Amino acid sequence: MEKLEHIGIAVKNMDQTNTIFAALLGQSYYKIEMVESEGVRTSFFNVGGIKIELLEAVTKDSPIARFIDKRGEGIHHLAFSVSDISQSIQLYKEKGFEVINEVPKKGADNKLICFLHPKSTAGVLIELCQDI
Repeated sequence: MEKLEHIGIAVKNMDQTNTIFAALLGQSYYKIEMVESEGVRTSFFNVGGIKIELLEAVTKDSPIARFIDKRGEGIHHLAFSVSDISQSIQLYKEKGFEVINEVPKKGADNKLICFLHPKSTAGVLIELCQDI
């Protein structure tokens, strides 16, 4: 892992939460993006080179909708940059981590992504991401 790339936060109402975070951080979001494959709408804030990603479900069966139903709003995942996502997937599998999606998929912010299951990472969902 190269660095913490972003912190993903599940929210029920992105417009409302964007207003809260803009006041909190003293800046507006710099991007809103729809990620159809995940059933989410995202917005991004940049704070000192680390991004805060707000995730709002747009479908009732999306991972974010299920997360909010089960746990409520809050931190959903930590994302770390990697230079070679396929190599990283193999490395973490060899180390005994459970990989949720072994084939990287396109995520928000022009990234290839995959996730490590919280069962194997002390209860924290970890996203690996590589710039496309």
